[in-house]
Amino acid sequence: MIARKAAWTDAEAIAAIYNQGIEDRVATFETRPRGAADIEGWFDGVHPIVVIEEDGRVIAFAATSVYRPRECYAGIAETSLYVARDCRRRGAGRLAMTALIEAAESAGFWKLVSRVFPENETSLKLIESLGFRAVGTYEKHARLDGAWRDVVIVERLIPANLEREAKPSPSISGANCHEFPRQTR
Repeated sequence: MIARKAAWTDAEAIAAIYNQGIEDRVATFETRPRGAADIEGWFDGVHPIVVIEEDGRVIAFAATSVYRPRECYAGIAETSLYVARDCRRRGAGRLAMTALIEAAESAGFWKLVSRVFPENETSLKLIESLGFRAVGTYEKHARLDGAWRDVVIVERLIPANLEREAKPSPSISGANCHEFPRQTR
């Protein structure tokens, strides 16, 4: 298995893996399958995405995305991790998350955050072993298939970047933390 930076040409493979996660109902509130065009929108040039390849096949991915649109949060990224069903519990997830943490550090992010279903013990154990810590639980955060679901809130600081000034993201609206984004009608 090798980790590498994802390219937009990986979008179809990433969508297939993500769709398995949607079907399994243990990793996301999403219910609508995604296509390559949906995934291509993730490539913003700011938020790293990595894939794991084995014998030329993409078998896992880890991605960062915008946490909040305010400028003060530009150094924080949401994370997600998905592994193809037939490749789970073989180290692909650990390799993907390790590569994503390194890519996020290189990109200047100082914190990674995520939300994980409490029953997804495998993911919680993995990310804890990689330096994430649980900081709370959102109770009844959203409905999935008609049932309210809780999520564990996790975070991982990137100490090397805590003292550096965050790189502003081109996708940031320019609002600071004391301003509310403008509402459009």
